[in-house]
Amino acid sequence: MATRTVPVRTTPGAHRTQRSVLLPGLVLTGAGVGLAAAGHHVVPSVGVLTWAVLLGAVAANLDVIPIVAQPGLRIAVRKLLRVGVVLLGFSLSLTAIGALGVPVIALVVLTLVSTLVLTWWLGLRMQVGPARSLLIATGFSICGASAIAGMESTADADEDDVAAAITMVTLCGTLAMIAIPLLQAPLGLSDRQLGIWAGASVHEVGQVVAAAGPAGATAVALAVVVKLTRVLLLAPVVAVVSATRRRTHRAGDGADAGRPPIVPLFVLGFLACVLLRTSGLVPAGVLDVISTLQTIALAAALFALGTGVHLGKLLHGGGRPLALGMVSTLVVATVSLVGVLAIA
Repeated sequence: MATRTVPVRTTPGAHRTQRSVLLPGLVLTGAGVGLAAAGHHVVPSVGVLTWAVLLGAVAANLDVIPIVAQPGLRIAVRKLLRVGVVLLGFSLSLTAIGALGVPVIALVVLTLVSTLVLTWWLGLRMQVGPARSLLIATGFSICGASAIAGMESTADADEDDVAAAITMVTLCGTLAMIAIPLLQAPLGLSDRQLGIWAGASVHEVGQVVAAAGPAGATAVALAVVVKLTRVLLLAPVVAVVSATRRRTHRAGDGADAGRPPIVPLFVLGFLACVLLRTSGLVPAGVLDVISTLQTIALAAALFALGTGVHLGKLLHGGGRPLALGMVSTLVVATVSLVGVLAIA
């Protein structure tokens, strides 16, 4: 006698139960975003995203995160990171990037590729781990936490890998943000050169603004466009790495199951947003709203991710990720500086 399958229906009560399970973590995440925004208001040189990660890590290490908040925090990490990366595409205009000129764009591409490849290779040699090495290489060469989020699924990384990579990029990016403006006079750099150097080498957009700030508004505007050119390259980098991993997976077992997609769906969404911004069809007022939503989504995700950063775990893993981050920072700063001086 055939067995009859009875469809399972989700009742309104079940939906309410699920929401009640997620609510404590989401409320905590919202509070973290509010505190991060307040911190940025008090110390503008530290971006909202950096504040969000730091506050999440502080809360975790003070052991004030209740267990009941964990489901909501996990949802924030998984969903909001990708939403934030997609909306980041509205920050990019291909027209503004093209206005930089071929020499500056070539400098950005050369710096990114050399930093990515060398950091990834060195991380494997240092036994940092394949996923963690790739995340650190991506974050340091492209755009910090947003790039790490974009590469997470392709790298097959776990939450510890992501947390470690974001911790390293936050720490090293902060050091670079402080050091670069101090080096302008000793290196004899013009304001334009400092702007290009900051945009090509510093990890987070907020850190880029702070690094170029002492050179004036023109240097900041140039630095931001150079930085966003690096952000645009996130999509092709993720696509190339994903395609490479697909070929490796197929060569290893010949099966299609479990292979990463050629291009993750959220990366396609990111590219679609870039094209919409370039088309000029999106009104300025809408772009302002989208920019705010993007910051909120990324800040919420990074606060939630920060709650998984436990210093004991990171220190137990040894100093190799930190050493890799420091070397990667020196590589991206040196290669971009040589390029800036060469095109001057």
